[in-house]
Amino acid sequence: MTATSSFPALGTTAFVAVTEPARLGRARAAVEAELARVDLACSRFRPDSELSRAHTAGGAVRVGPLLLEALRIALDAAAATDGLVDPTVGRTLRLAGYDRTFRLVAARDGDSFEARFERVAGWRAVELDPESSMLRLPPGVELDLGATAKGLAADRAACAAEAAAGCGVLVSLGGDVSIAGDPPAEGWPVLVADDHAAPLDGGGPTVALTGGGLATSSTTVRRWRAGDAELHHVIDPRTGCPAVTPWRTVTVAAATCVDANTASTAALVLGEDGPSWLEERRLPARLVACDGARTCVAGWPREAA
Repeated sequence: MTATSSFPALGTTAFVAVTEPARLGRARAAVEAELARVDLACSRFRPDSELSRAHTAGGAVRVGPLLLEALRIALDAAAATDGLVDPTVGRTLRLAGYDRTFRLVAARDGDSFEARFERVAGWRAVELDPESSMLRLPPGVELDLGATAKGLAADRAACAAEAAAGCGVLVSLGGDVSIAGDPPAEGWPVLVADDHAAPLDGGGPTVALTGGGLATSSTTVRRWRAGDAELHHVIDPRTGCPAVTPWRTVTVAAATCVDANTASTAALVLGEDGPSWLEERRLPARLVACDGARTCVAGWPREAA
């Protein structure tokens, strides 16, 4: 028997499941505390966050252990994907209209807003010294850690929940899933859907997870209007604009949620080359085209047409 709980967090829905129902409260409390720490360190929408202070500091700034970890992971993801997943997209994403929590972005009158885009500085412009915990950003460079920080939050929250509850735990943040501890005998059933708000046990195709992480990158949910243009939040660092891609969603399973989120974002940005990129790295994935056609690679279970 399992038990679940959900609540709003990090601009999305957090979902916690445990294999021991009596320990759900402890697991949820640990997840809430960990997500609060991540938000205070990494949010670009909070003026009191460490990241926001780094943007306005000018010159070098010392960062705390959590933001240091998030920055290191973001830069590692950029290096591993040859810059397809790049944290320096923050400024162009803000100018395009994603300058506040998405609920407020979606509520804005698109007729009164004109989007702008800027060249992305590139991850190599970020100077991070792990030994001294010092970060230096070039003038005008703003970071967005969304592509990796949400995965990191899921991984950290799952580990914290397992330690607090002493049982198997699944944590999902808007569909980015991390597992810690022993899963149910049949695995954790997880719905694979376009909408991050869909419940993990809702209708549609499901996969059974026994460990690691799962993440979905999508161009269908976080969309907004600017004049006659409809935009989405996945930026192609090569152009500084929303990625032009044949995929509406890419779902990837990997050793961690960070790895899965990095790969799903990279494949979405790569477009037609995404499936082969994932296949080469032996990452099981499901890609759904804008017309609904599905492509499964690297051992992802085939679905009935």
